[in-house]
Amino acid sequence: MSYQFITTAKLPTRHGEFDIHIFENEDGQEHVMLTVGLPVVNQADALIQADTALNQQGAAPAESLIPLIRIHSECLTGDAFSSLKCDCGPQLNTAMHAIQETGCGAILYLRQEGRGIGLTNKIRAYALQDQGHDTLDANLMLGLPADARVYDMCGPMLAHVGVDSVRLITNNPDKVAYLTQHGIDVVERVPLLVGVNDMNAEYLATKRDRMGHLLDKDFNTALHLNK
Repeated sequence: MSYQFITTAKLPTRHGEFDIHIFENEDGQEHVMLTVGLPVVNQADALIQADTALNQQGAAPAESLIPLIRIHSECLTGDAFSSLKCDCGPQLNTAMHAIQETGCGAILYLRQEGRGIGLTNKIRAYALQDQGHDTLDANLMLGLPADARVYDMCGPMLAHVGVDSVRLITNNPDKVAYLTQHGIDVVERVPLLVGVNDMNAEYLATKRDRMGHLLDKDFNTALHLNK
């Protein structure tokens, strides 16, 4: 499936100012990229300009060559409504803050709600979780895949800002594997464990034990974002 850049603008947030870029596929599905220190130019110029911006902020030049990237799938309940059933909202906000502090990076915000099953099916799965089923089994009981997300839009989005090497904020090895298989050099996986609470501890344990996410065995020992 092909993806087309549509438009861009400045986006001030409580974390700092981002450039917001909109992309669309041939079915009209929109995806969003928030960037800092990544001008839309060729790779060499992008790194030089990002390096200049970081030096003005006092960051080390070596860090500018490897943008800090977060691939984040849409989660209305967590991102907008501050749901405690997941860790999505805290992950998004922590990543935005870290990218602003680094001065060079991007959030790829992918419109694939509920690990790709859509909002209505996600709430249906929540109802099954209320009955005691875990997040994976709830999807399967609805005849849906455990994880229906795709990442084919990430390559074109990163190419738009000249990025082919990343420090990737993720606990999900599938994201690392996908980028690597499509020519993006993941030079570092940056772990992230935030927003843990009594309501989502089992959800996180399921992602760790049944879905292969790289999470610490002890949720009481906080994993902080590496700088």
